[in-house]
Amino acid sequence: MILPHREKEKFHWSQGRKFVAGIDEAGRGPLAGPVVAGAVIVRSDIIEEIQNAPEFKIIRDSKTLSALQREKAYDFIVQNFEWGVGISDEKTIDRINILQAAFLAMKKAISDLKSKIKCEPEIILVDGRSPVPNISIFQESIVGGDKFVFSISAASIIAKVTRDRMMLVFHEKYPAYGFAQHKGYGTKMHFEMIEKHGLCDIHRKSFCKKIPINRKNQSEFYKNYTFAGIEPSAS
Repeated sequence: MILPHREKEKFHWSQGRKFVAGIDEAGRGPLAGPVVAGAVIVRSDIIEEIQNAPEFKIIRDSKTLSALQREKAYDFIVQNFEWGVGISDEKTIDRINILQAAFLAMKKAISDLKSKIKCEPEIILVDGRSPVPNISIFQESIVGGDKFVFSISAASIIAKVTRDRMMLVFHEKYPAYGFAQHKGYGTKMHFEMIEKHGLCDIHRKSFCKKIPINRKNQSEFYKNYTFAGIEPSAS
């Protein structure tokens, strides 16, 4: 198991930077739903107070945690750290592409964070190779940052749990697709449901162009949803 360290944060603290933020996103790959970014500020004085808590010890890359562990870690993070969230929905993804939508979600997460701390982070540690474009804040891109850098690991949990909770709400609206199980990713079940029922409003049309769709079944499917008070998709 790879556990994140705080060497990056400690370096910047030693340089006099108090507000060191990690940022990460969740949901680049799914066929449906938004891409969500999380931003978390890790401060040395807070770390000293909480580092012995059991929940602190499970903060790591969200992909290595169970759903229950992620929920516990999420609750602990939002109670003890400054954090922000940004969301780009499926229509934005289709309009500007997934990479630019992910960057937009990151910018929104930074703005949300700034509104809470009433100032700008002094540096942003970004997961991946590419820095967030067109922002004035100093930043550092770190490949594998969600695995190795504590603040980015925390941000990955904020992003993942926020997105998963959104997909559970979408499951209530569109239960036939099984969003509660696969969260919009391209599982065998999800492909089968798209082929049977067609696309719903939260599907990323640009991701689903090559999936065969039974148009007759799609028409019948949306008639049933209209009776439930849900408007049929425009697709």
